[in-house]
Amino acid sequence: MQVSEPNNVKIYNLSAGKTLPEWLSERKRRTLQKNDIDIRRRIELIQEFEMPTASTNILVSADKEYVMATGVYKPRVRCYETSQLSMKFERCFDSEVVKFSILSEDYSKMVFLQADRFLEFHVQYGRLYRTRIPKFGRDLAYHYPSCDLYVVGAGSDIYRLNLEQGKFLNPLKTDAVEINVCDFNPVHQLFAAGTSEGRVECWDPRSRSRVGVLDVGLSGISQDRSNVVPSVTTLKYNGGLAMGIGTATGHVLLYDIRSTKPLLIKDHQYGLPIKSMAFQDQLVLSVDSKILKLWDRETGKPFTSIEPQTSINDLCLFPDSGLLFMATEAPKMFVYYIPALGPAPRWCSFLDNLTEELEEDQQPTVYDDYKFVTKEELEKLGLTHLVGTNLLRAYMHGYFMDIRLYQKAKTIAEPFAFEEYRKRKILEKIEEERENRVRIKKLPRINRALAEKLLEEKKEKKKAAKVISKASDVTNPLGDERFAAMFKNPDFQVDEESEVSRDCVIELEGRASSDESSSDDEHTWKEEQRRELKKPVKSERKPNKPKFYEVKEPTEFKSIGPTNATATSTNRTSLGERVRREDNRIIRTTGSSVGEMEMTFSLKKGEEETQQQIQRRVHREERKKVRRSAGSLMAGEKKKPVYWRGKRVK
Repeated sequence: MQVSEPNNVKIYNLSAGKTLPEWLSERKRRTLQKNDIDIRRRIELIQEFEMPTASTNILVSADKEYVMATGVYKPRVRCYETSQLSMKFERCFDSEVVKFSILSEDYSKMVFLQADRFLEFHVQYGRLYRTRIPKFGRDLAYHYPSCDLYVVGAGSDIYRLNLEQGKFLNPLKTDAVEINVCDFNPVHQLFAAGTSEGRVECWDPRSRSRVGVLDVGLSGISQDRSNVVPSVTTLKYNGGLAMGIGTATGHVLLYDIRSTKPLLIKDHQYGLPIKSMAFQDQLVLSVDSKILKLWDRETGKPFTSIEPQTSINDLCLFPDSGLLFMATEAPKMFVYYIPALGPAPRWCSFLDNLTEELEEDQQPTVYDDYKFVTKEELEKLGLTHLVGTNLLRAYMHGYFMDIRLYQKAKTIAEPFAFEEYRKRKILEKIEEERENRVRIKKLPRINRALAEKLLEEKKEKKKAAKVISKASDVTNPLGDERFAAMFKNPDFQVDEESEVSRDCVIELEGRASSDESSSDDEHTWKEEQRRELKKPVKSERKPNKPKFYEVKEPTEFKSIGPTNATATSTNRTSLGERVRREDNRIIRTTGSSVGEMEMTFSLKKGEEETQQQIQRRVHREERKKVRRSAGSLMAGEKKKPVYWRGKRVK
C-alpha cells in the first residue's frame, strides 16, 4: 500500500505492489509470496482485479454487491462479487465493448454496445440476444419507466429499442451531426444528449419532443482556442437541477438546467478531453486521460488530485464511500481509498482500521535545519549553559538546536576534528585500494610440506578453484577449525627425518588405491622411492654387537600351574620330569640380545571341556552309521564311456 498526501489529503493506493504473472503455477505463486516481502505485504482488495492488456469501463450494480469491468484483449467482461472479494465469472466477446449498462439490480441483466455496431444482451446464464444498429454507437442510456434503451452514435438519430416489446421504435431526430454522450436525470427523467458541435439537446421521453438546446460554446471557453470546437465528451446529472458537462478542450462546466449560463467553469490545464465525471457531496470528480482532479463545486478550489503512471479510460466512484475504481491502459485496474471523501464500503470496512493504524505508526519528524544532541554531547561542546533558553528545544532524551550553532560549537570545541576526519577518510581509501591488489597466499610455518600436499590434492578435484580461492583455506588447508592447530601449534610439527615418519610414509605408499588405476611406470617409480626411503634408515641403524647381561634367578609363574602343587612336591621331582611338565604347560621362549622375546604357552583343558569333546566325537560316529547314502539311486544308471584321443578310457 502506497500513501500519498497531495494538498494534505491522504490517498491510499490499494493497487500498489508487484503483480504475479498468470502463467505461474500455484506452487510458484506461493513460493514467491513467501519469499518476496513486497508481494507478501501488498493489499489485494479484490482478487484478480485486472485485465490481460487494458480495461475500458467499470460499473457498480445498484445493490452494491457486484463490480462489472470490461477490457481487452481478448474483449471480455468480468464480474466481481464484493461479498467474496473475488471474481465471480468472466465472459468473452467477438468485438471490443464501447459502453455497457446494468439493467437490473444485480448482474442478471446487462447490455453491451460493441465496436462492430452490435448490441449484445446478457442474462444470468450468458448471452441472450444480439442485434445491430444502423450507425456506430458511442453511448447508451436506459429509461426504466418505459423500458426503452436509447443509443447514440455517429449520426443525428437517437435510436430507441423497447425491451418489453423487443422492437425498435421511431428514432429521435436531432440537429447534430454526431452525438457523443447521453444521460437520464434520475429525478424527472429528462434526457440529455451531448453533440460534437458543443451543444446539449434535452428531450422529454414522454412526448418525444425536444424541450431545450444548450450551447456550450457560447460560454466563452473557446476564446483562446478559436480553431477548436468544444465538443461535449461527458455528461452527468447531479440531482434534479444540477448538470455537469465535460468538453474535448479539457473544461468542466457546471450548469443549472434552468439557466443557459454556467455556474462554474473548471479548466484541467492539460487540453485533453474529459473522460468521466462524478459527484460526491460538495466535491466534483473529473478525469481526463492524465489526471483525476477533485475540487469544490461552489468555488472550484482544488481538493486533491491523483495522477497515475498510465492513461485513464474511465472512473467509477463506489456510491456513498471514499473508494475509487479506475480503468486504465495498464493490465491492473487501480483502486484508491480517500478517507476524506467518505468511509469505506461495508464489504471492506477493514480499510478504516488499517488506515487508522498507519496514522498511529507515523515515523518521528526529522528536521534538516536542526541537529539533535544529547546532554552528554552538550557537555562536550560546552553548551550546557544554553539549557532553558530558546536556542535549545527539549525533545525526548535530548535537545534540538540550530545546525549552524552546532557546527560553530563543534569547530571551537574540536579544532582538529576536520584534520582527523580527513586522515581517517584517507586511510579508508587506502584500505579500499589495498583490497583490490593481488594478494600472495602464504603457507603456514607449521607443517608447510603437509599443507602443500593437501592443497595439491584439492587442486586435482573439480572444485579446486572455489576451495583455494580464499586466503583462509591456504593457512588451513583442511578447512576445519578443529584441525587448525596442526598448522599453528609447533607441538604438531611433523619430523620427516625421523624413523617413525619414514615407516609411515613407506606403509602409506605401499597401499593400493581403490579409486584410481595405476600403470607399470607408476609402480616402478613407487618402488624406487620406497628403496630410496629405506636406504637412510638402514645406514642409521647400528650393527648388532654381543652384549653381556647379568642372569637373574628364574621366575616361576605358580599361579598358572595347578593350585594343589606345592614347593615341596616340585623340589622332589626329577629334572626331566620338571622339563616335560613345564614344556606341556607354559614355557617356550626365544629371544635375542637386542631385547626381542617370544613366549608361547598352553593351558590345561578342564574336565568339563574334555567331556564335551568326547560326547561330540561319539555323536559324530553315531550319525555316520545312521545316515542314508544316495549312491544306490544312481547304481542302475549306465555310465557313458569316456574317450580320449579316439580311444576308450572307461
